[in-house]
Amino acid sequence: MRPVTRAEPSLRGALLDMLRLSLGGAVALGFARFAYALLLPTMREDLGWSFTLSGAMNAANALGYLLGALIAAPLIRRAGLGRVFAGAMFLTALTLLACAATGLSAPLLTLRFLSGVGGALVFVSGGGLAALATRAHPERSPLLLGVFYGGAGIGMLLSAALLPPLLTHGWRGAWLALGLAALACIPLSAPALRRLPTQAASGPARTPAVSLRPLAWTLAAYTCFGVGYIAYMTFIVAFLKGAGAQAWITPFWALLGLSVVLHPFVWAPVTARLRGARAMTAQLLTLAAGAALPLLGTSPPVLLLSGALFGGSFLAVVAFTTLITRRTLPEHAWARGIAAFTVLFAAGQVAGPLLTGLLADRAGGLRLGLGVSAVVLLLGAVLAWGQGRGSERNP
Repeated sequence: MRPVTRAEPSLRGALLDMLRLSLGGAVALGFARFAYALLLPTMREDLGWSFTLSGAMNAANALGYLLGALIAAPLIRRAGLGRVFAGAMFLTALTLLACAATGLSAPLLTLRFLSGVGGALVFVSGGGLAALATRAHPERSPLLLGVFYGGAGIGMLLSAALLPPLLTHGWRGAWLALGLAALACIPLSAPALRRLPTQAASGPARTPAVSLRPLAWTLAAYTCFGVGYIAYMTFIVAFLKGAGAQAWITPFWALLGLSVVLHPFVWAPVTARLRGARAMTAQLLTLAAGAALPLLGTSPPVLLLSGALFGGSFLAVVAFTTLITRRTLPEHAWARGIAAFTVLFAAGQVAGPLLTGLLADRAGGLRLGLGVSAVVLLLGAVLAWGQGRGSERNP
């Protein structure tokens, strides 16, 4: 029998901590953002929403995400990564519970905005914690980061299990279930917060702010990703229902979430091997293909392939931004780099649902808007190709 080395338990412990930390992604994205796609057809039918208003609900969430990204750095400096992470999870859970209380557009837009603020704070602080946790195993950082970001898939799988039976009785019970599940995730993530490092290394005294110019191509590509992916994630369930594929919505969503959970095992070897942003180019090309497939047909094999390709790649792009930040910037600038990606991501997500909703209302359906999202993802792939490897300073 091969002897167990001291590093192996440490790596297993790091993976377990990343899994616990990934519950933040389950709350911030799986519940607070993506589960809305499952609720949208029922809410739209009950409340008489247009596609534009339907998209505005997720645009409000993205606008809150933008604000959260902008205020994350000063909050983290004052309160620390762990406190911001836990507090933001609690804020997000409360907003989910409150969505069950009203069908009025203005309060719902406000609650979607606040859940976006909480989600951004969870992701920036959680991304900072995850990046610091990779210091002990830098060679396994793609896998560790992938496990953290795969938490959104856990939230999607739970949504697929919880929501469809509840939605047969209306949408309010579904929001309550999401809020209660989010509250339950807080104590489950707490052990990781007690063990993980919560402070990055300090930068040298009197050193000017680190330039983000080496990340320019990746930042531009990530903005396109924000526009393109959120249109698919917001409206794909409504599109499938309109196309007569309602019976396949739950299996499709479950496969989408499972693919998110498994994505580190597919993309971690690729991102570890490729330099620059070549991995991001491949990820965005895969996403564009997944987004375009439902436009070509809605047979079950096509839908499931679309879900597998899209679910297996979109959080890989998010994880890659933390990896490229870690490779390119000094440690004391990692939080700033992650926040910059989050800000541009949020800006793209504000535009994506509104653009798709407007196109859907004017064109009489979602097909054109989803097609535009696939094209924007292709543009992001082209931009990511421009990111060179010469600026990388960390392995």
